[in-house]
Amino acid sequence: MDKHGDITRGSSDLARRGLWRLMLKLPAMRGRLQILAQKSTVLTDLCEAYEEASMAAERMSREIPHANPSRLAEYQSICSEIETDVVHLVLQKSRNVPD
Repeated sequence: MDKHGDITRGSSDLARRGLWRLMLKLPAMRGRLQILAQKSTVLTDLCEAYEEASMAAERMSREIPHANPSRLAEYQSICSEIETDVVHLVLQKSRNVPD
């Protein structure tokens, strides 16, 4: 793992970017996320989903005149739900991962 918190050698760029984004959003869990990312395919999947949802929300927010507010809110809600899932996963697995 390098200083940027690469998930695994074989993981996608999408998962890496999602992990970086989550580490910025959840700074108190940054270290645990980096460690868990090396071991958890569930976290890899969540990181990919988070990046996809975040990119969609950002894209929609830039299209202010044409953006569908309910759709933007839906993607923002998806991001929040994924963040919650990640926090629960980290807390659940933290018993097995050193600080």
